[in-house]
Amino acid sequence: MSEARVSRETVRFALPPSLAHIGAGDVITLDGEEQGVLFRIDRLEQAEMQLADAVRIEPGIYAPSDLSDDRVSTKPFVAPVPVFPVFLDLPLLTGSEVPHPPYIAVTADPWPGSAAVYSATNDEDYALQEVISAQAVVGTTQTPLRRASVGLWDDGAPLRVRLVDGLLESRPREALLNGANLAAIGDGTPGNWELFQFAAASLEDQGVYALSGRLRGQLGTDAAMPDVWPDGSTIVLLDERVFQTGLLRSERRVTKNYRIGPGTRAYDDPSFVHQVHTFDGNGLRPYAPVHLGATATAQGDQISWIRRTRLDDDSWEGLDVPLGEETESYLLRIRVNGGIVREQVLSEPRWIYAPGMKVADGVTGSYSVDVAQISASFGPGPFARTTVG
Repeated sequence: MSEARVSRETVRFALPPSLAHIGAGDVITLDGEEQGVLFRIDRLEQAEMQLADAVRIEPGIYAPSDLSDDRVSTKPFVAPVPVFPVFLDLPLLTGSEVPHPPYIAVTADPWPGSAAVYSATNDEDYALQEVISAQAVVGTTQTPLRRASVGLWDDGAPLRVRLVDGLLESRPREALLNGANLAAIGDGTPGNWELFQFAAASLEDQGVYALSGRLRGQLGTDAAMPDVWPDGSTIVLLDERVFQTGLLRSERRVTKNYRIGPGTRAYDDPSFVHQVHTFDGNGLRPYAPVHLGATATAQGDQISWIRRTRLDDDSWEGLDVPLGEETESYLLRIRVNGGIVREQVLSEPRWIYAPGMKVADGVTGSYSVDVAQISASFGPGPFARTTVG
């Protein structure tokens, strides 16, 4: 840059025959005001007189600097590896988030620095949806996790978990009541997750933790709790490194193609993972009713239950929890030997199964009752079930 700045000063002059020995590339000085200034002849034109074009030079700009050279460091080449993405169609976690989009957690070993998420309706014309810069804490279970009561501390056998990368920490049990150490366990499909919390995380080996002091079936996911989560189930720590996607509300229950891979690569790179998913928007899903039971009366079997809400349910000031839906509505089903013999839509949490109804339905012995709360946006939520008789 210094050389280019100096060379902007040029001169043009004629040489007499006595200086015919001067040629292109020679460095000269001129008399007069420019005395002592050096010029390099770049072009000679032979005519009646020898015409020269020269540019100014400064030898000082080529002198070595006293500044020390920057050290050149090289990084070893690390080949791009596929990332491990996990989609989670979860209920509302705080109530302040958008209810319908799913979450995504991405990890890899080694972590590429960032992960890009592309989506499309078909497996073509992908558009960039998110660039994820934080590596989520994801792992797999090494021991089974059996069903436990909801609302009580699960002090059963510790759950052994191996993480792809990251750390887990123990927290006081009081902190769990304020939402600490919330995690999801499931089979890896977007909609089948149970949320639980853990108080103690004991490091047993590199990347292996034993989780104990658990609260199970949190945020209405008790309906998704199986008899046992087998070893090999997926576990995700739900913290700020798990992000909501930009799924539009109109894209609920629409099949979407996703390509997820290192953020520095194009979506057609072999390191990208291709997945196809459909999301229900479980943040809109009502909770299953509780305390479902039947009482024999003179009018028939009185079926009753207590509803729950997915919104603003932490306050103890009101007489009841907020409704959380547009209207109060329930879907009740009567089953005999697994088959549905009656289906009712109700507007209150009680119903009488009269003897005449039983005769019409052919019910002579025991029967099962399923009840779910209905959302105008989602439809029926999970069913609560009890057997009568």
